[in-house]
Amino acid sequence: MRDLLFLSQRIPYPPNKGDKIRSFNILKHFSATHRIHLGCFIDDPEDWDHVPALQEFCVDSCIVPLNKTVAKIRSLKAFLIGAPLNLPYFYDQTLDDWTKKVFATVKPASAFAFSSQMGQYFLNASPRPQRIVIDYCDVDSDKWRQYAASKKWPISWVFERESRTLLDFDRRIAAIVDAGTFVAPPEVELFETLAPETRGKIHAIGNGIDTEYFSPDRYYDTPYGEGGPILIFTGAMDYWPNVDAVTWFATEIFPKVRESVPDARFFIVGGGPTPDVLRLDRIDGVQVAGRVPDMRPYFSHAHVAVTPMRIARGIQNKVLEAMAMAKPTVTTPTALAGIEATPDQEIYVAEDANAFATKVHQALTDSTAIALGVHAREFVRSAYSWSSQLAPYDALINEAS
Repeated sequence: MRDLLFLSQRIPYPPNKGDKIRSFNILKHFSATHRIHLGCFIDDPEDWDHVPALQEFCVDSCIVPLNKTVAKIRSLKAFLIGAPLNLPYFYDQTLDDWTKKVFATVKPASAFAFSSQMGQYFLNASPRPQRIVIDYCDVDSDKWRQYAASKKWPISWVFERESRTLLDFDRRIAAIVDAGTFVAPPEVELFETLAPETRGKIHAIGNGIDTEYFSPDRYYDTPYGEGGPILIFTGAMDYWPNVDAVTWFATEIFPKVRESVPDARFFIVGGGPTPDVLRLDRIDGVQVAGRVPDMRPYFSHAHVAVTPMRIARGIQNKVLEAMAMAKPTVTTPTALAGIEATPDQEIYVAEDANAFATKVHQALTDSTAIALGVHAREFVRSAYSWSSQLAPYDALINEAS
């Protein structure tokens, strides 16, 4: 086996949220053919319990704690050096020293970074691996641009600055790596438009879904109790696009749904709910469940999954999970980007509040919604297995060997 240095902004285990699902499956894929040397951060104290399970995939690791408050203070250095805030936020001297030691002593044939900010550890790689690949996942600089457009000054200025400086850094990293990947073709097209010099070395490698794990065939006790039909949103609730999505749904769409389905209930399921999310619990019919040990019972007993994302990049795992569980799913075009499902056959799609409410009503009351859920599961089973999605990485990471 060849040696591979794998850097990730967050411990890639357990695979219970978007970035960790993707990073873990990539690491697992590489571990079948490489000796993995893993460097990463832990920003959730509960994740320390999962280190032993992750180390089974690695021969060596450097896992360092990341205190979010300290990291935010450290990130202010970016204003002095003209860098994106994310760079000093995710810089650690111990991890940097360990990375340099791996380069010098192990001399890995390949190196891989999950997220562009981890690419900063490659800038002075010596000796240089034969192949360096970075997974940008999404065009984060454009996400910050969208954030800026929705905020007032001075926050809008900070976000616009982050968008500009992050794009500059992403282009700098693209120049030193052998290949870069994004989660969907639209992300590649956007990045190549913003950074035309990268054409030819940027590729789309999508997300997959474990359809055996997310299966509608298992029985679970209901977590909901007695009441009307359930609408569910899942995701990390300290992530601003998710906060925006559930706020929009709870305040502008859900009241319209209740006009026709008065006993409908909306459950927001995911860890770290912000104060803005917690306040939604005051709305009649809305409940903030917070972090749960297993999403599957919530999917299993829900009637409809909703993903009303207005700001998003890349493939939304929450959409694939709901579809794998054979749930009728209502989403926006933004959240569906990169997933080639057919509207009204495998998924419902709506853009504005009125149309979204209409589709939710259809999913709750139309007898064809059950068949749509079945077709959704068939679609993801055939098109989104992890093995088929990640296979192109083999050529990228080994191309020059």
